[in-house]
Amino acid sequence: MSLNARTKSRPKGYALFDVVYQDGSQTSNRKVPTVELAGPEGDGAAKAFIESQDRKIAEASGYSRGVIKTIVRSR
Repeated sequence: MSLNARTKSRPKGYALFDVVYQDGSQTSNRKVPTVELAGPEGDGAAKAFIESQDRKIAEASGYSRGVIKTIVRSR
């Protein structure tokens, strides 16, 4: 088995983030397009992008994720 077969590759054009919400729930590996991070806000723009995703999901499902407490790049 080659090394590449054992490692998980990250999709090109995306950065992955781990998100913790005020209620203590968390999500991992949320994809944010790197173009969203290219502006002056850098990784701070990821929060706005993920909040927008959460609103769209809430509209479709009727389930709100709540307020984001912290957001960090996935390792």
